[in-house]
Amino acid sequence: MLWGVLVYVAVQIAIGAVVSRRIRSEDDYLVAGRRVGFGLCLASVFATWFGAETCLSAAGGAYADGLGRLTVEPFAYGLCLLGTGLLFAVPLWRLRLTTLADFLRERYSPFVERLTAILIVPTSVFWAAAQIRAFGLVLHSVSDVGLAFGIGMAAVISVVYTMLGGVLADIVTDLVQGVVLVIGLLWLFVVVAQHEGGFDSMLARLDQARVHFVGGEQPHWSTVLETWAIPVVGSMLAPELLSRAMAAKSAATARWSMLGGGALYVVVGLVPITLGLLGPSLIPSLADPDRILPELAQSHLSRFGVVVLVGALVSAILSTIDSAMLVAASLLSRNVLLAGRVVSERARLRTARGCVLALGAVAWALASSADSVFDLIEDSSGFGSAGIFVCVSAGLFTRVGDARAATGALLAGAVVWGAKYVPATRTWPGVATHPYLCALGAATVTFVVLAAVAGRRVGIRERGRA
Repeated sequence: MLWGVLVYVAVQIAIGAVVSRRIRSEDDYLVAGRRVGFGLCLASVFATWFGAETCLSAAGGAYADGLGRLTVEPFAYGLCLLGTGLLFAVPLWRLRLTTLADFLRERYSPFVERLTAILIVPTSVFWAAAQIRAFGLVLHSVSDVGLAFGIGMAAVISVVYTMLGGVLADIVTDLVQGVVLVIGLLWLFVVVAQHEGGFDSMLARLDQARVHFVGGEQPHWSTVLETWAIPVVGSMLAPELLSRAMAAKSAATARWSMLGGGALYVVVGLVPITLGLLGPSLIPSLADPDRILPELAQSHLSRFGVVVLVGALVSAILSTIDSAMLVAASLLSRNVLLAGRVVSERARLRTARGCVLALGAVAWALASSADSVFDLIEDSSGFGSAGIFVCVSAGLFTRVGDARAATGALLAGAVVWGAKYVPATRTWPGVATHPYLCALGAATVTFVVLAAVAGRRVGIRERGRA
């Protein structure tokens, strides 16, 4: 079983090696030369976003807790994709940027650029670590290898894959990965339905599943808002998504690939959620709920079917890791290490690949020490994103605020979110229960106050002519 999955991964790496021959510049490596069409872009958005959270953690959450108002997959993350397509994809594409930090340099200052990069890099590394842990969990589930060894294998494979081909290789393989993933999940769903007496029997089992939309004790509206704000607002400007918009060949491609990817994400995401809801009646007393999909595959599919499904899961996870690592490496190399320096394209490309290697080691350490995939994903969505959302929104849609306002908002959002990890500040009102809403509010208030004090109206064009 493990060898079948590794052969599948080897094919992916081979494709990356072939595509890497076309990479001649930093733009080729990080934004695929800005020449990606609609079909590839849509498939890449879907495959990049459809990772460990939807495939494993969301299904495990449905298995353990049912479906309720705090269920964010696939609904909140699908809404995030739609929001990115409607609000941000086109304006950012028209600026011809390479990274999100490039925009903040042009709109505010080089210091804000570096600060933004420093805040985003941990976010992307946490996201990559979540996917690496999920990758290792899959390898552990289908073989005799231990979880720690599986995570180590996943880290090595992910780093090699990412260093070879960059965004271009990722986008080329995303189309195949997306097709295989949809086929694998639908195959599992149909086979499980047949084994359990048909679709009517499946619907009857769903009626008996723990679906808590009504009745019982309901969470407070502020708790629901906090839970949904993290994936929607916290991920709407995720650099992994924006890199796809920046790689598109036109503004329309950037927008519609996001909207189409969001719709596809919700539809396909309902499959693992449904299987997770049915899980307690199919495999009761599962010790690790995150393993529900691999366990269903092993108990209902042939060996070939398991390889196909696990290969599909690995495809989705590998695509997400690749995107996250490339974003972190591009920000660290372009907007921190080489910011303001004149170096050759070869040196920039070499630095970006070196950053992938270094950050891959960090992601492996985080994946090995984390308690769950969900914890890593929550940290990746929340850290630093509140201030970034405020600064980018104000910078794109208004001419209010300068570098001081942006700096204050970025720091305020990061400090308030980080306060939940400090024992001395966990008792602050709201921080323990609603850290992201508090961070978003602190970033907004700080930006508005400092912008009013400065009394300046700055835009990209005015700064460019200065």
